[in-house]
Amino acid sequence: MNKRLYLASQSPRRRQLLDQLGVTHELLLPGADEDAEGLEAVQLGESPEAYCARVTAAKLDAALVRLAARGLAPAPILCADTTVAVDDLILGKPADDAEARRMLALMSGRRHRVITAVAVADERRRAEALNVSQVDFAPLSAAQIDRYVASREPFGKAGAYAIQSQAAAWIVHIAGSYSGIMGLPLFETAQLLQQFDFEF
Repeated sequence: MNKRLYLASQSPRRRQLLDQLGVTHELLLPGADEDAEGLEAVQLGESPEAYCARVTAAKLDAALVRLAARGLAPAPILCADTTVAVDDLILGKPADDAEARRMLALMSGRRHRVITAVAVADERRRAEALNVSQVDFAPLSAAQIDRYVASREPFGKAGAYAIQSQAAAWIVHIAGSYSGIMGLPLFETAQLLQQFDFEF
């Protein structure tokens, strides 16, 4: 059984979810010389699902180069990316309070998609999966949105919210994967890791 995994993600939620699966892992994060944010630029006409899959694949490519350059022991690398979309509009991480308010107001009283792509590779093989979940928000007042933005919770989160935060009080219904909405769909992740000799 393969016991070792590199996680090329700064997300504490992904670490927590891998712990939940019982997967021992260590971080393989970008160096100061890497343009990690540049990988997340949206291409013209790209669907949210295609965007999420492409960004994840690019992050994995960069992580494979990083592993070799640092001379680390070989082991599978896992990358993931989460994108929030209203119709075909991609909602990334808000840059400021005004953008966070706009995103939350856009999702108020309607359905959006949370798309998480996962990719795993080692020196011999590569496997990828895409999870799409639907989330229905209750109508939100301007005061509710202002309080949430003031909590600073929206920042660093695609779509300006985290399902495991106080925003859970607004979620009327989800269809899909709760862990996928958090940032790492555990069913798909386990299926991928089984291809690399992990057991569940």
